[in-house]
Amino acid sequence: MKSLIISILFLFSFLYVNAKEYKAVKMIDIQGVIWGMDFISENKLILTVKNGNIFLYDIKRKKIDKLYEVTDVFNVGQGGLLDVKISPNFKKDKTIFFTYSKNINSRGATTLAKAKFENDQLTNFEDILVTKSISNENVHYGSRITFDEKGHLFFGVGERGVRDNAQDLTNHAGTILRLNLDGTVPKDNPFVNDKTKLDEIYSYGHRNPQGIFYDKKNNRLWEVEHGPKGGDEVNLIQASKNYGWPIISYGREYWSKKPVGKKEKEGMLQAKKYYVPSIATSSIIYYDKDIYSELKDKLIVSALKLRHLNILTVDKNANIVKEERIFAKLGDRIRNIAQSPKGLLYFSTDQGKIYLIRKD
Repeated sequence: MKSLIISILFLFSFLYVNAKEYKAVKMIDIQGVIWGMDFISENKLILTVKNGNIFLYDIKRKKIDKLYEVTDVFNVGQGGLLDVKISPNFKKDKTIFFTYSKNINSRGATTLAKAKFENDQLTNFEDILVTKSISNENVHYGSRITFDEKGHLFFGVGERGVRDNAQDLTNHAGTILRLNLDGTVPKDNPFVNDKTKLDEIYSYGHRNPQGIFYDKKNNRLWEVEHGPKGGDEVNLIQASKNYGWPIISYGREYWSKKPVGKKEKEGMLQAKKYYVPSIATSSIIYYDKDIYSELKDKLIVSALKLRHLNILTVDKNANIVKEERIFAKLGDRIRNIAQSPKGLLYFSTDQGKIYLIRKD
């Protein structure tokens, strides 16, 4: 396998950013939007770039290799190669999952795929589910991946810029989907016995799910999504529930001060938190390790528009009771945050950078 040194600047001269006791240490700087990343091991990080390239970054050796290029990525507008997650059974099945917008006759469809990773090589890239989500718009694809402890995979699909899609369960747009790890539909998915709704749908009424994370400690499925002008949301996802878009929202139209829909309606779930103005949420994790003691048992949300990490304190009833913001002075659009097996935190940016968070 050829090693690709892409004008990477390994700046272990440490770029420090004022953020209470935390500092951001720049690890790499490459061309392109680093959309997703996950850990194969403590020192090996697989990452996706929006243009379709997949890389393996060896943190210890300070080396990056190109593993694969997804050639049918629809890299237009908000489309492209999206998330990457290691299988929870990776030691046995050597499987890595991906989401991307697939080019179908010059339009994009959010797609779940998988590949095998062995001997530092990625092979057998294949689609699992090409979602029914095609539209003429090049926005709102979603999409991130997470797993529970019962053999299920969840991923989000945006409503593709067509608002009514999110309330129409004959398509996958504007939903959270749940599958078994082998790609089949769980028998207890909420709509499997309803022929008017798609079997894969777990929840609906979402605008553009940008982050999703299963908190195994508390058995909670968290999701963040973009609102319009205001109204970004942090949601606690439950099976079969309707999260309201576009009927309820705390956002306004882009072209006026007119609100989108109303703020509540019976039968539609409220967000656990909403942001006005929008911060452009982009990923979410629940931190459960000890390295950063002040962050333990908190949600961490990355932000694109307001360019920071959003630290959320959650009480025993899953209510968000406190918010803090760090790294706002960094100035980069923070796209993704990931936790290493030992609990180190790394985040990527739309400027092609990966940072390690260090305590002062």
